[in-house]
Amino acid sequence: MQRRFLGNSDLQVSELCLGTMTFGQQNSEAEAHAQLDRALAAGINFIDTAEMYPVPPRAATCGRTEEIVGRWLRGQARDRLIVASKAAGPSRGLNWIRGGQLGFDYGSLRRAVEGSLLRLQSDCIDLYQLHWPGRNQPMFGQWQFDPAREHAATPILETIEALARLIQEGKIRHYGLSNEHPWGVMEFVRLARENGLPRPVSLQNAYNLLNRVYESGLAEVCHREGVSLLPYSPLAFGTLTGKYLLDPQAAGRINQFPGFGQRYGKAGVAPAVTAYVELAARHGLAPTQLAMAFVCSRWFVASTIIGATSVTQFDENLAALALQLSPAILAEIDEIHLRCGNPAP
Repeated sequence: MQRRFLGNSDLQVSELCLGTMTFGQQNSEAEAHAQLDRALAAGINFIDTAEMYPVPPRAATCGRTEEIVGRWLRGQARDRLIVASKAAGPSRGLNWIRGGQLGFDYGSLRRAVEGSLLRLQSDCIDLYQLHWPGRNQPMFGQWQFDPAREHAATPILETIEALARLIQEGKIRHYGLSNEHPWGVMEFVRLARENGLPRPVSLQNAYNLLNRVYESGLAEVCHREGVSLLPYSPLAFGTLTGKYLLDPQAAGRINQFPGFGQRYGKAGVAPAVTAYVELAARHGLAPTQLAMAFVCSRWFVASTIIGATSVTQFDENLAALALQLSPAILAEIDEIHLRCGNPAP
């Protein structure tokens, strides 16, 4: 398991990261701890969670994932692990979190960090991420910017200053962004540079065969500014396994939680998945192998976030690391991409 630096930080993370958003909803605590043990044994040192997890977000379960991870962390050598968490923002109306005080100002972020530290039973969070921007922008399946939706939000400079204070206080080591667009990443970098403040070291965005939007603008921005990509949903909520082609009611979070993962219900998704499943079959690969190996192989990826509901699924994801896609297969992937575009942005 190779390790790579995140941005210009001192954090060296494994090329796979264990995502935990199923812990406490789709996975019991015992199942979650089994996955964490398996990840550690496989050489993974990077764990990603969030204050709002598990998903789909509900007041009754909020924070449960961090608590499950925290009870596991108690028995581990903490300095061997890179633990990432996230602060929820105001844009999704999750008003049960922090009493509805969801701005990215110092007071709100300090409450968020201290809550996460308590649940994680840790003194410090290695990578602290803004789960989504506080400002108006399209995300989670929205694909057009609409200025009519403008609303008040904490100024980015104020947010950077708040994160810098949390670093100085020793509560977090570095910070990252998530579900961001090129303008947002560039503003964080510019304002940090101009004001002598810490820069973001990472960006956690969706990236997979059905959603390669990152390549258009963000890839250049992040490369030139030293911001590492942490792609999530490499299997597109299981869509790229092909199981929903065979059985639209197949078991999985898309059917278990109606209305969740709307981006994978768009009209162009099924034709694109069909093309990738057929490509995998022609080359003797499972669709899961093709999808995972593609994401892991990209030059701009620092660590691919994998999520599973069983150790068996975890092992299938792990095996894709050893698979090298040939230039011919990569060319065919690009041909399908040019034909089908980004059906699930």
